[in-house]
Amino acid sequence: MNKFAKKNARNNHQSSLMQEQATAVTAKGLHARNIHNDAYDFDALINASKSLAPFVKPTKYGQLSIDFADPLAVKALNQAILLAHYQIKAWDIPTGFLCPPIPGRVDYLHYIADLLMTSDKLVKGHKIKVLDIGTGANGVYPLLGASIYGWQFTATDIDPISIANVDKILSHNPQLASKISLKLQSDSQHIFNGVIAADERYDLTMCNPPFHASLAEATAGSLRKERNLQANRGEKVQLKTQAKLNFGGQKAELWCDGGEAKFLANMIKESQQFATQCLWFTSLVSKKESLPACYQQLEQVGAVTVNTIDMQQGNKQTRVLAWSFLTDKQRQLWAKYRG
Repeated sequence: MNKFAKKNARNNHQSSLMQEQATAVTAKGLHARNIHNDAYDFDALINASKSLAPFVKPTKYGQLSIDFADPLAVKALNQAILLAHYQIKAWDIPTGFLCPPIPGRVDYLHYIADLLMTSDKLVKGHKIKVLDIGTGANGVYPLLGASIYGWQFTATDIDPISIANVDKILSHNPQLASKISLKLQSDSQHIFNGVIAADERYDLTMCNPPFHASLAEATAGSLRKERNLQANRGEKVQLKTQAKLNFGGQKAELWCDGGEAKFLANMIKESQQFATQCLWFTSLVSKKESLPACYQQLEQVGAVTVNTIDMQQGNKQTRVLAWSFLTDKQRQLWAKYRG
């Protein structure tokens, strides 16, 4: 038992700390409920979205695929996936904004849905309230979460262009518009302050924080990704000084002062102010080395339960950090009297 867990025991907390806890994943790494465990069915995707067709070509192994280093190809793939599997129409993003890989985003939603399970049953429907911090111009978490689970979302961002773009997407999807509200965070120094009102409660908060500390670091990461894609395609790796961002990303989407570690530290500190208004706080953590500082700070702010859920998509490994200030009994009462 580590120092954090011992302190919780001494304080007679009714929940245990579970650091570095890896929940069950499939052989390919994605959550068992993730419909993207199998290879992409490009014929079906093209049938749903004809704009994908020009980007789909056979690989040297004879399998259909796209050039994942081409931002237009990645966007066309996302549009087809969202339309074919989730009936999300007219999804688009402005040039240069983050174009996220859908299977990994779906995984995050499935794992946090597990946190809400009662008697091994999934909790769906409008009574579940979720806060998405930094939704970006793509808005995929509220779009997917409302589609898959029927949850109510509040999507926030500091960028008015991002908020406006998500609003445009919702105008084409009335079945989702009533489930998703948008809030502009006017103060970039805050995460929950200015967003969570005094009379609001959320079952979940979620976030994909900017994990680079600077533009130079983000560019270096993109160059590594591009070289890896070249190697995976069996091509000669070309050394470059500038990267073409296949998944894109603006400043607030990719980097911030202090990087992921500083952002998470600010989030944890601020979450204490809303300890009784949120059942579970969660965030993606890209860098494993960010976790020890998070655990230390969570102990300092008095989190009762901390779960770390490992996730894997292909060669990419990440994790969800989840924490709650409520005891097991309090969380059970929350579920009982929800909504």
